[in-house]
Amino acid sequence: MPPRTKKEPSAPSTMKELKDTLWKAADRLRGSLSANQYKDVILGLVFLKYVSDAYDERREDIHAELTAEGYDDEQIEDLIDDPEEYQGYGVFVVPPLAQWTYLAENAKGRPAEGTEPAKNVGRLIDEAMDLVMKANPTLQGTLPRLYNKDNIDQRRLGELLDLFNSARFSRQGEHRARDLMGEVYEYFLGNFARSEGKRGGEFFTPPSVVRVIVELLEPSQGRVYDPCCGSGGMFVQTEKFIYDHKGDPKDIAIYGQESLEETWRMAKMNLAIHGIDNKGLGARWGDTFARDQHADVQMNHAMANPPFNIKHWSRNTEDPRWKFGVPPATNANYAWIQHILYKLAPGGSAGVVMANGSMSSNSNGEGAIRAQIVEADLVSCMVALPTQLFRSTGIPVCVWFFAKDKRAGEYGGVDRSGQVLFIDARDLGYMVDRAERDLSNEDIARIADTFHAWRGTRSAAQKKLSYKDVPGFCKSVGIPDIKAADYALTPGRYVGSAEVQDDGELLDDKIQRLTKELLAAFDESARFGKIVREQLERIGE
Repeated sequence: MPPRTKKEPSAPSTMKELKDTLWKAADRLRGSLSANQYKDVILGLVFLKYVSDAYDERREDIHAELTAEGYDDEQIEDLIDDPEEYQGYGVFVVPPLAQWTYLAENAKGRPAEGTEPAKNVGRLIDEAMDLVMKANPTLQGTLPRLYNKDNIDQRRLGELLDLFNSARFSRQGEHRARDLMGEVYEYFLGNFARSEGKRGGEFFTPPSVVRVIVELLEPSQGRVYDPCCGSGGMFVQTEKFIYDHKGDPKDIAIYGQESLEETWRMAKMNLAIHGIDNKGLGARWGDTFARDQHADVQMNHAMANPPFNIKHWSRNTEDPRWKFGVPPATNANYAWIQHILYKLAPGGSAGVVMANGSMSSNSNGEGAIRAQIVEADLVSCMVALPTQLFRSTGIPVCVWFFAKDKRAGEYGGVDRSGQVLFIDARDLGYMVDRAERDLSNEDIARIADTFHAWRGTRSAAQKKLSYKDVPGFCKSVGIPDIKAADYALTPGRYVGSAEVQDDGELLDDKIQRLTKELLAAFDESARFGKIVREQLERIGE
């Protein structure tokens, strides 16, 4: 076993430095690997660098603590490798041969030594991943082992180690609660989704959309569930919400499922990085429709952004989840909705992103299913979102919110039984660039405050909010009126048009004034036209 190399202390990297490093890393691999492959290569290395830096930092703290208590070097050496001293502080144990310093020193590979054969850097990294997983049971089967494959350019891999060597992740300072690594992870996932379009969007929901769901549901305790969890963004935002509201993340337990192996691994790493217990994602990936890995668990909150309009899915017509009707074989939208409703505990609530077509479709029995869900009084709120929030699809989207109990009581101070709140947020947001829109903090707060005022929640009481219908934006509608509209749930159908400000000017007077102004504008245009013509004629002389 090689001796540990003492790391020279250095200042933690800034967010800008880390972002720049990440994108340089991506540039090194573009052209030699597909985008999906280089994402996995880079995120695996970033994870390894983070756990190694965190381990080094904790190791230095232990050494300082023991020294202050009067222990000598020999005693410290006996105590400093105790796994409890790391895992008990939310730090992963990193064995010597998985330490970043060891890998960086061998970025060009390791020559044969004694009975040990020569190893390229890819094999060293794969072995490091194995060692970290073995030392930390919560990471078993999670980390990527793909660095020693024929399609991985070992020279470029060594260059990536050199590149990341300059970065340093710290668990201290302003990012103590949610470390910088978590932000870096989200940044890279977001930019990957942005640059790769549809494929990238399969595992990434725009943060502003996630925040709309989390801010309305306010999940502060109980079981939080996502049946198609992607990279785990719903869970990460839940943790942020709890921190922001001075709660305790230990009051929630997360449960999720993901059908794609690579995405499941990404979610496990993402949660581990944020210090969130990832056991609720199961021991492996799997199709939620084919086999619900949490079949016996009822959830307090469910949040999901299912893939839209899936045509081929694991459909069993005898499945007990189809309480309101068997979803069509050609579209899984109402399968996702009914699965989530089936999972909710009494008093449970849910937010589900869906394609807009789900709000009014009557094809293949979907209208009948929707009618039954409405009549069961399970829909609490419908939010129509602006276009272009998703890079991965041009399909307009909405969010369905469900509640098992809309009576006045524990979940809200106003009895909303038999009512649905409609919010038309299509005009909100701002353009990030020509192709992508985002919701501002104010936009998200407006949507959430409207809902909480309508429901009379604790949040509304704290902010002294009261609800009223706002033409063009929100309206509370009774089930009989929804039935009269053939159970369509499109907010625009109910909220009407925004009120036009009356300036007090009589219509005849306004027409006369505008006509006069228009004729004056024509005269001015003719005058300028004459001047321009004269100038052009002089030039031509």
